[in-house]
Formats: sequence, C-alpha cells, structure tokens
Amino acid sequence: MKEIVIISGKGGTGKTSITAAFSVLGGQDVVVADCDVDAADMHLLMQPDFDFSEDFYSGETAYIDQSNCIRCGKCAEVCRFGAIQDKNKLFIVDPLSCEGCGYCARICPTNTIVNKERLAGKWFISNIKTGSIMVHARLGIGADNSGKLVAKVKDEAKEIALEERKDFILVDGSPGVGCPVVSSLSGANFVVLVTEPSVSGLHDLKRVYELVKKFNIKAGCIINKADINPVKCAEIKLFLEEEDILHLTDLPYDENFTNAMTEGLTIVEFDHGLLKALLTDSWEKIKQVVSSKK
Repeated sequence: MKEIVIISGKGGTGKTSITAAFSVLGGQDVVVADCDVDAADMHLLMQPDFDFSEDFYSGETAYIDQSNCIRCGKCAEVCRFGAIQDKNKLFIVDPLSCEGCGYCARICPTNTIVNKERLAGKWFISNIKTGSIMVHARLGIGADNSGKLVAKVKDEAKEIALEERKDFILVDGSPGVGCPVVSSLSGANFVVLVTEPSVSGLHDLKRVYELVKKFNIKAGCIINKADINPVKCAEIKLFLEEEDILHLTDLPYDENFTNAMTEGLTIVEFDHGLLKALLTDSWEKIKQVVSSKK
C-alpha cells in the first residue's frame, strides 16, 4: 500500500480538483483521505454518504460553575487572552478566545473553574461514487489543532486501506506549509505538487518544496493553467529540473474545470478530451513511480 499526497504552496491552484480526478481514475484501488480539514470541499465532488461520523476532541476550554462562583473576578484579571468576560459580575468564558491554558483554574479561590475537552470538529467515513471509501473531516469554527485532526483522518484511512488491501491512499493535503501540511506529509511515499505560473505560485512552490525535502520524499509537479504565463511557466520548469522534481504534466487553462464543479463532477468525468488524457497519463506516471519504490 502506497501513500500519495497532493499539496500546493498556495490555495486556488486546482489541487482538490486534481486529487478528485485521480480518485476517479484510481477507482476501487484507492482510499481517499481529505486532509484539507480547515476548508474541506472534496465531498462536493465525491458524493459521500457520511456512513460513519464521530466527534473529534482536541485541546481544552475553561468552564466556570456559576453556582459556586463568588464573583471575585480574579480569573478575568489574569486571563491574558481576554477570554473571560464580566457581564454584571457574571463571569463568562468565550470559547473562541480561550486557549485552555488553565491559569484561571489555578488561581480560582473556590476551585470553581475546570478545563474540559474542546469539541474541535467531526470526522467521517463515507462510501463514495468510485465504489471506494473516503475518510474526511470538518474542523469546527474557530477551532485549532487541525494538524491533529489531519493525523486522525490519515490514521483511519491507513487502517481501512490495510484492512481492504487497497493499493493506494490518496491524500488531499492542505495548502501552505503549516502544521496540517506537515501532518499530511508524514509517512508519504510520493508527493504531487500542484502549482500555477504566477509570481506567488512559483514563490510558494519553492517554499513548500523546502518542507518536502526535509521529509526526503520524491516529488512530482503538475503546472495548472500553464498557458496563462509562459515566462513564469518556463521559470517553474527550470526550478523542477534543478531540484530533480518529476514534471508530470502541464494543464492548459480551461473553463471546463469550473463547469465540471458546477455539475458536481470531476474533470475526468466531465471532459473526455485533452484534460482527461493529460491527467490519466499523469496518474499512470505516479503509479509507476510509487510502485517502483521499495
């Protein structure tokens, strides 16, 4: 079983659309893991049935027992995050501001304040339209620790892939270089970098590849909308050559990507011309590379 992670240095490059296309091309051989938990949207294309769901708890939030509170206000005085609000001598914790540090509980003279586990989101196991399984999640509003939720999604996907004897785990990682991306890359066999020919696209490609190199993972790159800026596209290709990154393909700008999403379809289901041929060829290259790695 091989793990393939698709990431991008910035948002808007087409990462999720390409991951969904690979999911369709991989069919029942692939377990899909949507690890872009901060802004999960792969479910819009994969028709999940949300067969299983479970709350995800991470971190803590302070809780004040009002029946035992003597209204001294010491908790509000020491909270450096401004999370405890005085409403007519009724002290209330704002869960979005609370960092769960526990200092208010330590200084409370009546032991009225306790820390409780924070509900940070929800994760799901779904049957999807490819005949396979997708593990995905939704981070709660204002919740942090998305890296831990990513790890949970990946762990569950791995367990399913091993049980079902699937050939591949296909991971839609988060954009950027933060904790969720680090968690997405952990344990990967191959990384697909999706970029676009723009100043920010090249800059963030270089930045995210620095992270990939620290994991010592072989990488390939897809240049999306490659024809909109030939100069930057040439610069990206030069960078790929210098860093020995496999250049998988160039995808032309095509409004069918948007048209497909409007219909709730992946591009390889909607467009049976050049785009499908290029992505199919890329998927075959990826499978060949990861299958040859021991």
